[in-house]
Parts: sequence; structure tokens; C-alpha cells
Amino acid sequence: MILRNRLFWLSACIGLVADQLTKFWVMRSFELNETLPLWEGVFHFTYVTNKGAAFSLFSERGEWLRWLSLAVSLGLIALALFSRMIRWEQIGYGCILAGALGNGIDRFLFGEVVDFLDFRLIQFPVFNLADVSINIGILCLLIAAFVRPPTNGNGKRSTDAPPTR
Repeated sequence: MILRNRLFWLSACIGLVADQLTKFWVMRSFELNETLPLWEGVFHFTYVTNKGAAFSLFSERGEWLRWLSLAVSLGLIALALFSRMIRWEQIGYGCILAGALGNGIDRFLFGEVVDFLDFRLIQFPVFNLADVSINIGILCLLIAAFVRPPTNGNGKRSTDAPPTR
């Protein structure tokens, strides 16, 4: 069996493993609200949790976010199983899956998301690698929207699959 959309699965696995390992490290190495300045006043590791979405939106009633993460994850898995994507789409959707799964796992296991990347220079909310992965995914999808894949001679776009004979 040939695995369709290999870059999707690879980027999803790398992003999810990196997210979960870093969160595990933070939870084992820091007390809640503890901070470690890597560059004083600019960038810190700060262990906080967030019951809401980005920027703590919906933190009062964010229980539904776990189900949204699950639905998005299942939808992206179905997309990868049943469609052919160009490289940028594979990487983009794979990164978004990694982020949805990473934060979704936190929501199901703990009821909140573990955040620790703290850019203080610009007063940005504390975030995690799942959030980074989602943003990289969005950037890749924007690139995919503007990059025209080569055609295979009959006007159809070519995919990463080997040609049939």
C-alpha cells in the first residue's frame, strides 16, 4: 500500500511529537506560573495554562474547544486519506493537524492547554509549539494558494504521486 500525502503525515507527526515533548518537559521542570528568562525582558519560558482558545478567548466556557479540536483533526485526516494535495498543502494541513491534536490532547487530558513560549518584548500572549505549528500551516496554505503546480500535459495539475503507466 502506498501512503498518500506523505509530507502531511510527516509534518503532522513531527509537529505533534515536538509539541507534546516540550509540554511534558515544561510540566516536569517548572511550577505553574514559574518563568525562566532566556533573554531578560525579551523571551522567557513561562509555564501557564489556558482554558480558552488563542489569546484566552472563550476561557469562561471553553469546554467545546476539545470537541472542535477533535472534529478539525478528524476532518484533516479524512482530507489526507481521500484527496491528493500538492507539497505545500500537505505540509500546511499536516502542521495544522499537529497543532489541533497537540492542543486537543491537552484539553481532553487536563481540561486546559499548556503554554510556555513568552515573548515579552512585544507583550504577546504566552503560547506553545502547537500554536506555532498552526501558524506555519496557515503560511504554507497561503503559499500553496499562490504557487501554481506544474501540469502533466493534459491540463490537470500533477501531484506528488508517481505517474501511472
